[in-house]
Amino acid sequence: MFVYFLTPKKFKNFTLLAFSLVFYTWGEKELVLLILLSAAVDYISGLIISKGKRKLGLYISITFNISILLYFKYANFISSNLISLLEGFNMSPEGALNFSNIALPIGISFYTFQTMSYTIDVYRGQVKACKNFIDFATYVTLFPQLIAGPIVRYAVIEKELKSRTVTTSLFYEGVERFIIGLSKKMIIANNCAVLADAIFNLPPSESSMLIAWLGTIVYSFQIYFDFSGYSDMAIGLGKMFGFNFPENFNYPYISKSIREFWRRWHITLSNWFKDYLYISLGGSREGKWRTYTNLIIVFFVTGLWHGANWTFIFWGLFHGLFIIIEWNFKDTDSKRPAFLSHLYFLFVLNISWVFFRNDTVTDAFHYLMTMFNFSLETNTAFLNFYLTKEMLIVLFAALLLSTPIYKKIVSGVFNSNLTSGTKNMFLPLKLIGLFILLFICFTYIATDSYNPFIYFRF
Repeated sequence: MFVYFLTPKKFKNFTLLAFSLVFYTWGEKELVLLILLSAAVDYISGLIISKGKRKLGLYISITFNISILLYFKYANFISSNLISLLEGFNMSPEGALNFSNIALPIGISFYTFQTMSYTIDVYRGQVKACKNFIDFATYVTLFPQLIAGPIVRYAVIEKELKSRTVTTSLFYEGVERFIIGLSKKMIIANNCAVLADAIFNLPPSESSMLIAWLGTIVYSFQIYFDFSGYSDMAIGLGKMFGFNFPENFNYPYISKSIREFWRRWHITLSNWFKDYLYISLGGSREGKWRTYTNLIIVFFVTGLWHGANWTFIFWGLFHGLFIIIEWNFKDTDSKRPAFLSHLYFLFVLNISWVFFRNDTVTDAFHYLMTMFNFSLETNTAFLNFYLTKEMLIVLFAALLLSTPIYKKIVSGVFNSNLTSGTKNMFLPLKLIGLFILLFICFTYIATDSYNPFIYFRF
């Protein structure tokens, strides 16, 4: 960061690109060539579109990006299912290719979607093609959001790529957001993961309905604070370098429907699918049944995007099904009590997380059977071992911070009728609090051999 700020303005993007590539190479080694190739292909595709050969440039970009996704992320999934299908028909699978040794590049789902959004926007005339490859490669490889999003469209940061200013207040805001995100990940998500993993790994005979439901609730906290924590860190780092990345989460667990959930959860991904897939398929303009078909396609792809496994596909289709159901009852939304709508949403969402978390669909259904088995005796020894004081504090913090209550309290203090001098008295306390959070996080990293690349190979 010191090198970046010492670099003359006209070379800042080059410096940022160089350090982003070093960051990516640290985790991926030679696979850094793939992201550079992706940047080059989409950069050239944009220029081809701008020269008048619009469809050719668009087809090159989409074909290339879908091809590398299919090969690196889905080839093994496709081949293993093909082998299973052949064996089911008592046919020899010898001719089927085995892709089990293919390495999954970090962040490939993010940067392919990001660059495809660029070429599609150039094709639609919504942005002009970038003429400077250094600027474009910087956009593709920006290390703050490279491995876990948010998915940043070129139009959002086009001006900032060319000229940006880092003010003291913006830099402080970025540091604060980064520390909050790191704390979400290290203090809440990682501790919730310990309990969630223990519960999901329990044999059914040692679990119970209470423990199974606790597992889904804790996992819902884990995945939310994982995703939103990384997004906060990315947004914070972006501000430190003068970029304003879009928000990616807006308290999704306060939703009252699955439809609302997808307006609050992983917002940049939801908007990507809406703008580039759902609308391209016709959206809701061509009748009820065509709308249902489009929704099923979108949520099939959404599930597949999250991982090459039938559990993710089932999870996506499950959400799509409930969105279709809600679509048919949307006229009655205002007539239902809010708390009933919220309970319905939490019930459906927690069931869906069972499929997201388990390795196989069969395991997921076995877990669901435990969730609704009233005859199993609660394993109190297990609960006594894992529900320590520290874990209960983490779960309380997760519950509090997954709603806007805490934010409203803080905003009420800092935006009240206090004088500016009184408000400034809170600033040292805020800085001390942030420092303590940062110290706890880095202590955790030092003792846990934390690797930031383990969790998000999307």
